[in-house]
Amino acid sequence: MMLIFFLVTTSMDSDKGMNRQLPPMDNDKIEVLQDIDRNKVFTIQLLSDGSLLANDTPCQMDDTLKKDIRRFMIEKGKEHIIELQINRSAEYEHYFHLQNLIVRAYKEVRNAAAEKKYGTEFGKCTKEQQDVILKFYPQRIVEKDVEDTTT
Repeated sequence: MMLIFFLVTTSMDSDKGMNRQLPPMDNDKIEVLQDIDRNKVFTIQLLSDGSLLANDTPCQMDDTLKKDIRRFMIEKGKEHIIELQINRSAEYEHYFHLQNLIVRAYKEVRNAAAEKKYGTEFGKCTKEQQDVILKFYPQRIVEKDVEDTTT
């Protein structure tokens, strides 16, 4: 009876996570190394102490960083790349907040593009209209684990 009571009355905390859909595995695909124009890469470093560097400039995880990401995406269009260099010692909470900030930046850029082109927000567009916006603003995020070099 006590076991059933505790099972019924106990709240279960759900784990935090990120909703990401990975691309399907393509075993026939051959990877080809390419030279990347570094002017089309926006680099964000999350250091072990939770501090951030955006293109080697100290920054805060706030609306200013989100605006910088948005400005970069709009300027570079479909050619943009956001590179995350995450220190292995960084707290997951900081990583989680950084990912959410980037997702919000993508959402705002796509909503603005949909408003301009179709007069409605991205979520209310048809599938075909969303595909047009996604083609111009695809999610292009590259992540790298880096070791702590401050020791």
